[in-house]
Amino acid sequence: MAGVFVFFKEFSRDERGAAAAEYALLLAIIAAGMAVAAGTLGSAISNAMDNASNCINEGPNCTP
Repeated sequence: MAGVFVFFKEFSRDERGAAAAEYALLLAIIAAGMAVAAGTLGSAISNAMDNASNCINEGPNCTP
């Protein structure tokens, strides 16, 4: 039973995987930011294309 406690005590002090976990967390945050930016940029491009299409259809009376 004492061996189990020693194992968990040593396991809690082991920091070999800490850097990998930190990099994974950083990567997840960056990926989430990129997803939000892509969604926002996609909406802006879609709106711009809709405005351009409306101006083409309306002719010289277009007000973008």
